[in-house]
Amino acid sequence: MNSESVHPELRAALQKLPRMDHSKRLIRTIGRLGPRLLRSPRVADVTVRWVRFGGLRLRIYEPRRSSGRPAVLWIHGGGLVIGSPKQDDRLCLSTVAALGIPVVSVEYRLAPESPFPAALHDALTTWRWIHDNADALGIDPARVVVAGESAGGSIAASLVHKLHDDGGIQPAAQWLFAPMLDDRTAARRELDATDHPVWNNKANRFGWRSYLNQEPGAATVPPYSVPSRRSDLSNLPPTWLCAGDIELFYDEIAAYAERLRAAGVAVEFETVVGGAHGFENWAGNTQLAQNLIERAQRWLAATLDLE
Repeated sequence: MNSESVHPELRAALQKLPRMDHSKRLIRTIGRLGPRLLRSPRVADVTVRWVRFGGLRLRIYEPRRSSGRPAVLWIHGGGLVIGSPKQDDRLCLSTVAALGIPVVSVEYRLAPESPFPAALHDALTTWRWIHDNADALGIDPARVVVAGESAGGSIAASLVHKLHDDGGIQPAAQWLFAPMLDDRTAARRELDATDHPVWNNKANRFGWRSYLNQEPGAATVPPYSVPSRRSDLSNLPPTWLCAGDIELFYDEIAAYAERLRAAGVAVEFETVVGGAHGFENWAGNTQLAQNLIERAQRWLAATLDLE
């Protein structure tokens, strides 16, 4: 892809990122480097702590005071094969500071060592833990948002589907940054020729293959494994989602947003011209990223009826 397609504000930060490949060894190396490249800011009046339970670790971001407030269950990205909650410190801290609500981020199991349904199970376990501990966290269990970026957005969307079908308390909203929604994109070999920044289709194929334990684009996939494979999207919570217009996932995200609208779901879809995949994270100090995050937070505040 021509570098001129990338938004000018992102070009310098993009040059600092390791070049993505489709090999397991290199992807894991980038995963180890990620937290070092994404420095976390200090934010006044927000505390961060780890909690362990049931074999999981949760990274909890909390305002100084919280009582009866909404909360966000956040799921980090990483192509389903790499990543950790710490990589999203900037966005999570900013959200707590801007909205005054807790964020709980889950360190879910990664493929290929732990293929589907491990990550979804960990997200569901975290959802239940949040509700079981609502009083201690100072939150309203009826106003919990399910959110994530990239692969985390995929798991978040799948969790919303699972919760809908199971019944009970439903998410107040879903908040999806550049979600990885459709394994069939990885099966489109013609996309390999376009070297999409940050996450290309060869890496995408490795991620989906590792997660599904089968070749992406197969005739059938397990229920709740691939959000875009779900036929009925009706009665899902209000949804905000975004995509850069030059990223690999743009078409699948735009199609999912349109299907949600057609199903009667309230949808806000943000397209960022020149936005490379996940730039709100790795280029979080740019005005382009900050403006996107502020708009996303304003939508969330309005949807949750925050003062």
